[in-house]
Amino acid sequence: MAVAISVTPTPLAVHIRKRRPTAVKLQSGVDVEEHRNQWENFYQRHQNKFFKDRHYLEKDWGQYFCECDHNTSTTNRKIILEAGCGAGNTIFPLAKKFPQLYIHACDFSHHAITLVKSHPSFLEDQINVFVCNIAEENLCDHIMPASVDFVTLVFTLSAVSPEKMPIVIQNLGRVLKSDGHVLFRDYAIGDYAQVMLMNKNQVISENFYFRGDGTCSFYFSEDLLSKLFKRAGFIVVDVK
Repeated sequence: MAVAISVTPTPLAVHIRKRRPTAVKLQSGVDVEEHRNQWENFYQRHQNKFFKDRHYLEKDWGQYFCECDHNTSTTNRKIILEAGCGAGNTIFPLAKKFPQLYIHACDFSHHAITLVKSHPSFLEDQINVFVCNIAEENLCDHIMPASVDFVTLVFTLSAVSPEKMPIVIQNLGRVLKSDGHVLFRDYAIGDYAQVMLMNKNQVISENFYFRGDGTCSFYFSEDLLSKLFKRAGFIVVDVK
């Protein structure tokens, strides 16, 4: 499998390729209801107004999807999983630009999924959306194993506690094809927000913080990201 990664504020793109089928043993989860409630409250409060549509992904990652633009066969369409889709700010720009993509999209929050389904651009024959805690639940209960060409993971892994990150990555690996790719973008060490959280002593553990609204964020280094994916059986193709 392959991964393309970028983080803000310092752009970081990582391309990781699937090396071999990855066996996953999902652990039974601890009580996550309080964490879930914080994200439910977040999406209920902000609705779809907090994030802007990520049209920049068409430029950053368009080379991975460009062949889909000319593929008119629904039987040969490329398949994406957007893990942690939020209100759909990644999937709807991609669906519009590359209409022959078929998109699976999941999120921890029931309210986020409701927002996606109520979006005026939502089409059931192009987008399959469902609630899933990817750190606790097996994605293969929702998607066929080894059926996905690309996973987009955009500002999602940072919301997961560090000890759960390997489980998430292995879980994604189960639904990816043997030559599949993960396209990743998230927060980088040195972000101004991290400095502010550190100054306010809102630290959970190293590089992991809680925000004022109760949600959490982790700040990544290139080295840590590469190690996380390599340990899960991926090959790092590109980091920039």
